[in-house]
Amino acid sequence: MEFRNELKFEVSESELAKIKYRLLPLMRCDSHQDTDGYAVRSLYFDDIYDSCMNEKGDGVCHRIKYRLRIYNADAGLVRLEKKIKYRQMTKKVSQTLTRRESDALLGGDREFLSGVMAGGGESLLRELAVKMMQKNMAPKCIVEYDRFAFVEAAGNVRITFDRNISGCGQVERFYDEALFQVPVMPAGRHILEIKFDEFLPRYLLQAVDIGNLRRQSFSKYYFARVAVG
Repeated sequence: MEFRNELKFEVSESELAKIKYRLLPLMRCDSHQDTDGYAVRSLYFDDIYDSCMNEKGDGVCHRIKYRLRIYNADAGLVRLEKKIKYRQMTKKVSQTLTRRESDALLGGDREFLSGVMAGGGESLLRELAVKMMQKNMAPKCIVEYDRFAFVEAAGNVRITFDRNISGCGQVERFYDEALFQVPVMPAGRHILEIKFDEFLPRYLLQAVDIGNLRRQSFSKYYFARVAVG
């Protein structure tokens, strides 16, 4: 997958409702969600210097993050993801893991990590194993939120509403059905994300343009780390 454009906006509940009303006749709802959307839970890794967190705070334009991700608290499908950010462009690489593999990453099983490294080859799992062994990268924070997504083939556009963004520092509870969560944003404030390849169709730009949206640089991981301490 090549780099994609990514635009982010902080919006209110009423603004989301207005934009959703405009998009419903123009875009398809993501086929993987029900009428209310779905819950996203990610476990982020960082090194002992919190480099990923600090690079965001320092405004570094080229950043990389590693995370485990599940949906609707279902541990039956776990994905390891690498998100690469360059200015306002993003690229995501992913690999499906077994529960044993994800448990080993969560627990920092050094015997398992050494075995993955010794196995050779190129995979996202081996890449993270190397960083965990050589740079002491480890799980640092859980981020969870409710997402509703629209998709459009023209421009490969994906527009998502991310509501109720929260963080949790109890990384060992990643698979628990319920977590103790700390809100990341003020009540009633959410994130609108627009991702597309080379172009964003004008009719979609007009649909989301409600006159007062301001583009922002927003990292869920960064603000979750700030929130949970």
